[in-house]
Amino acid sequence: MADRTETEKRDLAKELAAAVRGEVSFAAADRALMTMDASNYRRVPEAVVAPRDAGDVAAALRVCREHGVPVVPRGAGTSIAGQATGVGVVLDFTRHMRRIVSLDPAARTAVVQPGVILDDLRSAAAAHGLTFGPDPSTHSRCTLGGMIGNNSCGSHSVAWGTTADSVRELELLTYGGERVRAGRGTDPTGAPTGLPPRLRDGVKSLVDAELALLRTGYPDLPRRISGYALDALLPEKGTDLARALTGSEGTLGVLTEATVRLVQTPAARVLAVLAYPDESAAAEAAHTLLRYRPMTVEGMAADLVGNAAGLPRGGAWLFVEMGGATPGEAAARATALCRAAAADGSTDHTVVTDPAGQRALWRIREDASGTATRMPDGSEAWPGWEDCAVPPAQLGPYLRDFRALLAQHGLRGTPYGHFGDGCIHIRIDFDLLTPPGIRRFRDFSHDLGELVVSHGGSLSGEHGDGQARAELLPKMYGPELVGVFERFKTLWDPVAGLNPGMLVRPARLDENLRFEVLPKRPVPVEFGYPHDSGDFSAAVRRCVGVAKCRNTTTAPGSADVMCPSFRATGEEQHSTRGRARLLHEMLAGEVITDGWQSPEVHEALDLCLSCKGCRSDCPVGVDMATYKAEFLHHHYKGRRRPAAHYSMGRLPQWLHAAAPLAPALNALARTPLATVAKRLGGIAPERPIPPLATETFAGWWWRRRKTTAARTPSGDRTVILWPDTFTNHLSPEVGRAAVRVLEAAGLRPLLPPTAPLRQPGGAFPQPALPRLHRPPLCCGLTYVSTGQLDQARRVMRRTVDVLSPLLRDGRPLVVLEPSCAAALRTDLPELLSDDPRAARLASSVRTFAQALEELAPDWQPPRINRPVAGQTHCHQHAVLGDAPDRRLRERAGLTGSLTGGCCGLAGNFGFERGHYDISVTCAEDQLLPAVRQSPEDAEILADGFSCRTQLEQLGERRGRHLAEVLAEGLGKGEE
Repeated sequence: MADRTETEKRDLAKELAAAVRGEVSFAAADRALMTMDASNYRRVPEAVVAPRDAGDVAAALRVCREHGVPVVPRGAGTSIAGQATGVGVVLDFTRHMRRIVSLDPAARTAVVQPGVILDDLRSAAAAHGLTFGPDPSTHSRCTLGGMIGNNSCGSHSVAWGTTADSVRELELLTYGGERVRAGRGTDPTGAPTGLPPRLRDGVKSLVDAELALLRTGYPDLPRRISGYALDALLPEKGTDLARALTGSEGTLGVLTEATVRLVQTPAARVLAVLAYPDESAAAEAAHTLLRYRPMTVEGMAADLVGNAAGLPRGGAWLFVEMGGATPGEAAARATALCRAAAADGSTDHTVVTDPAGQRALWRIREDASGTATRMPDGSEAWPGWEDCAVPPAQLGPYLRDFRALLAQHGLRGTPYGHFGDGCIHIRIDFDLLTPPGIRRFRDFSHDLGELVVSHGGSLSGEHGDGQARAELLPKMYGPELVGVFERFKTLWDPVAGLNPGMLVRPARLDENLRFEVLPKRPVPVEFGYPHDSGDFSAAVRRCVGVAKCRNTTTAPGSADVMCPSFRATGEEQHSTRGRARLLHEMLAGEVITDGWQSPEVHEALDLCLSCKGCRSDCPVGVDMATYKAEFLHHHYKGRRRPAAHYSMGRLPQWLHAAAPLAPALNALARTPLATVAKRLGGIAPERPIPPLATETFAGWWWRRRKTTAARTPSGDRTVILWPDTFTNHLSPEVGRAAVRVLEAAGLRPLLPPTAPLRQPGGAFPQPALPRLHRPPLCCGLTYVSTGQLDQARRVMRRTVDVLSPLLRDGRPLVVLEPSCAAALRTDLPELLSDDPRAARLASSVRTFAQALEELAPDWQPPRINRPVAGQTHCHQHAVLGDAPDRRLRERAGLTGSLTGGCCGLAGNFGFERGHYDISVTCAEDQLLPAVRQSPEDAEILADGFSCRTQLEQLGERRGRHLAEVLAEGLGKGEE
């Protein structure tokens, strides 16, 4: 592709645009988004086409064929072996061809397009008590086309098999334009049904000539995914062409429609968690449980699970799900299994009947493909040998040999996965950045390939061969059978136009590594990136592509936030993964060539709400809010910024200056001058300007301190109450309420001064009025979110100077606004990484509920006895956690739970011109529906000023901070 002239590229673009009704893009951003999947590999496509239907696929293939351009079909891009990357034209099936064509409950079948998300099919089938059996951990975003291409499996394969077991009929187009309707059975000539004459004769001749090899050349194990499944074409196996094509990784034909089998789900499920001393013991025991007909037998060890709650004591665990017609039957089956396991080596067990508890434990397993990319010491680990499989009875001995081989090569990894099927997943701490490390990767791969084969196994047990393992297929199948694979590929695709370099005639497993294009030295940056040794490239390459950020729905009971912008637009560039990919390509400089000035990266980051959801919800902890702030800092360095950066980015300064004029400014905000002000400030015209407090919280505090004798609780129970900008100038009622509650709990809240103390030992000053001309203390949030990092650092240093003496004795810093608490907890120490005082300040931060729980554990809050609705603040969810809040609500009789997601206002985001519609869409995702569906007497909780403002401005019910609700419960008090 590099040899194509500009004229040839323009002709290709023109003809594709004329032939295809869907989107055709040669833009750098769209190409950059498709350079990688969830593997170690990277290839740069020439164009991306999003076909609307099978006619578009045929048209795209025709144009590409005429121009000699290869084609790569792609689903969600979660493949781990590299088969979803390629040069030429990528066909993106996730935009349009995602329709469930039909669902027949009686026949237990469904007809789907290749872009259908697995969970969408499962939801549709669930209405009839059915499901699609295979369920990989990416079930919330992977597509049926990708699953068929890879022959995906999942945790329930011990019950329902692989995708090949669930495929009934496939409709495909070859690169040559031939239509294939692959099913099971033969035509009158004895050839597989559904083939055009050329393929019909060729396939029959090939199979007839190689019957003996096809009968003897394949290992017998449930997770044999490697190579072409040509043994499915044997007459004794029903000449099942659909099964033979499943797992062909888009190298033989492009799927346009599939008929799949559905299975009946048990009415009740119970999860038995069996503990073992170590992973070897768990592996030895796994296959012995199959006689009890479990639905899952999943294995995990302590070095992956960590301190997860709800697990019995042990060093490794098997997650065994049992089904039944009733909860009692499922529980009885689980109890019987636990008894048998105890007699066979299990050291402890627990039976989880609560669906929420089961979901919490399954989430640990489903996130493992991401969490396993970091070793316990924080070092990186990578796929490459993600899913090899052996006969289940061989898993224990194989795992011991595998561990020994790791040690021999000086490598580490954490095995987990489908122990009941003999399939393990593992991320290994390969060094894929240096030539010696890459040589070790290659040598280990060859040695491990031989080890797998020696145990009668398959190089791939779930994710396919792709580039990661196809080079090693001769070790597993021998050169003769691999030669048959090559002849089969040539028969279907004579010019190698479909996904070249995969499965047959593959690229070397150490070529096209995605890391080789990154800078060899750390890029100068502003944040400390403590979890990535200060290396921005390492931070960006955290994203391994598992694409949890592409979830379009939230699991029941989940408080997840990530990724609100993707959920609003459905566009890859607005997902956390998409943005990380663009940053990766920006650092590479090949596709995105403008570096920090890149308009492509800027456009993708523009709709990032900086909600920080990815910081907690992404299994590998990608922190796009920080990356966005870093990018904006460099992007605008020495350049004029957008008006919103000067208005809302410097909001603390403006509000401090405006405080004495609050009544007049509030009046002006109700006149036509407000329209002019919003236009000049880059504020969305749809947004009303929030009124300023006529008396700030700090003003009220100092007035109260001067005129009222403060209560002095026994002992030193002083807390520093942070007067954040939003509470101080826009919602002082929250601060006043918090003071009342904290004092009622026996604490002594004090506001910090506005300048560093001069008193020896940092004793807290006596009450005194502050000097109003001093600049306000600030966490730096608004400066960070707009990338004004030099200014953020200045205000943060001043904050550290003022607060450090006050916090020296371990006093907590109570912060009422979750976004400000998160900024003090994370952004401040990461921007001031050279100042040890910053880390001490960050560790002192407490939320309102945390402070009450830790410092007044015996205090009984007033009983409110009302249901609650609303949303946990996204920054609180991501950085601070809400467990103390939930416990405090429970003690106060506030029943129910808050939803996840992001309100969509997100500080300055929803106020910026051009963001209003996306902001509302985000609110409509979870927050507004939850409020509308709540009882009339429900208390609407919203601790964040943005959340309360969004509710108020979109015409919903008024939200309140938890402190306000509790203060009201205390009865009318001093104001």
